[in-house]
Amino acid sequence: MHDTESFQQLWANAVTEHSQRVFLVFNDSSGEPTSWTYEEFDDLVAHTTATLVNLGVKHGDPIHLALRNCPAFILLWLAATRLGAWIVPVDPASTARDIASQIRRTKPKVGFFAAGRREVYLAGAGRQLESVVELTETVGDALPGSPLLVLNTLPGDLMFDAVEPMDRLAVMFTSGTTAEPKGVMLTQRNYFGLAQSMAEIIALKPGHRWLVTLPMFHGNSQFYCFAPAIAVGASIALTSTFSASRWFSQAADLAATHASLFAAPIRMILARRPTDAPHLQLQHVWFAQSLGEDHYREFAGFVGCQPRQLYGMTETTAIVTADLAVQPRSDVIGNPILGRRLELLDPATGQRVSEGLPGIMTLQGAPGVDVFAGYLDDPITTARSFSTRNGETWFSTGDLARRDRDGTLRFVGRVDDVIKVSGENVSLTEIEAVIAQAPGVLEAAVLARPDPIRDQVPIAFVVPRDRNRPPMQEQLSKWAELNLPPQSRPREWTIIEELPRTSVGKIRRFQLSVELNAKETTPA
Repeated sequence: MHDTESFQQLWANAVTEHSQRVFLVFNDSSGEPTSWTYEEFDDLVAHTTATLVNLGVKHGDPIHLALRNCPAFILLWLAATRLGAWIVPVDPASTARDIASQIRRTKPKVGFFAAGRREVYLAGAGRQLESVVELTETVGDALPGSPLLVLNTLPGDLMFDAVEPMDRLAVMFTSGTTAEPKGVMLTQRNYFGLAQSMAEIIALKPGHRWLVTLPMFHGNSQFYCFAPAIAVGASIALTSTFSASRWFSQAADLAATHASLFAAPIRMILARRPTDAPHLQLQHVWFAQSLGEDHYREFAGFVGCQPRQLYGMTETTAIVTADLAVQPRSDVIGNPILGRRLELLDPATGQRVSEGLPGIMTLQGAPGVDVFAGYLDDPITTARSFSTRNGETWFSTGDLARRDRDGTLRFVGRVDDVIKVSGENVSLTEIEAVIAQAPGVLEAAVLARPDPIRDQVPIAFVVPRDRNRPPMQEQLSKWAELNLPPQSRPREWTIIEELPRTSVGKIRRFQLSVELNAKETTPA
């Protein structure tokens, strides 16, 4: 390993080689989009680095970012990269309790928060932070005179320690769908490697432009869009928030060629697409999590290309598998990408599973290089997640997949998302994708309920497409009889206004479980 394998060096190379190319186009919905070239943005990064130095941030120090999508987020991320500091990007809508926990666990030198969240942020931060900076999350925070760029030190006067590949660059908190969020530690080398890998597998070019509407504090936007764009000198079209009804017009107006989404946002985009929305001619679309065939076909028709499903998680940095077939499909996650070694292991025995049976995806990779460096302040969970065989390190993802006869992989869900119904393995995730295509349904969540005869049975929570005209439970039962095998048909249906979700669309099933006894249900 040599000192060029850092994200800091990757950014420096991009500025040198693509200085006059557009790097960022930002649309905050308040007016015309604003754009910066690589050279222009790097000048702002230098000033932002000086601001961090003025605030006492040094090599190895963390900074807390509770910001929505905005140029300031990118400036702080790249300034920390240059300084050898590390970011703690969190949901800007975090509660005071969450903020207090994040700050207690990471001990940041300074915190940046949105003006509209001042009261909540300060209540959570308390006296734990040495400095806090309030930002407006607009273009103005990337222009002279903003709190980021008011200097007592000129960028050219700065001296700081050399950045090393294994220096920490970020701690990202996982979604926390089943327990307290884990802090995933990521290095400069992690970002360097994922940037190269994610650019290579789709032949990303300088003339391409990613549309980023998902939150920047999440790995998807950083790993799959921003980092690979920097690796090749491509550009990013960033929106301040996700808007399902405006997604098509934003993609067209911002001249996007590439996009990355989850299944839940795709379903919302389809449900709220205006009749006059433009048809797009995108060159590439990634998507993750289960998407039904009908929704897949409809979305592909509108975006002008066949979306490709991938599998990855914050801990794996770059993706693990992708459907790179000539004719991609809606229901597979493809094969391991070049350089990835993956095994499917039985959850009970730890042995390789046979074809067609679900196994835990276990990935070979060096911590801090190919996969994350470990979990923050949690050596027990870190040790439990890694194993060593024949001198190689393997990471257990906790996610299940099964392999078809031709070797193609299908995502099944978390270990806890697969239940036994009369001895048959049933994936709750797969049931949800099917139910989401039922007439009158926007989305669905499926849980397991103990059953004295069948061991467990699935029960469904359904969000109607039109709240004023929800589907009848009898209609849903009849539809399930036509579209699901007997063991996968829900035994109960509950109509609810919305599902509890994480910021990136993952269902918080544990919240539904807690509320289950309080909800009225009707047997199927």
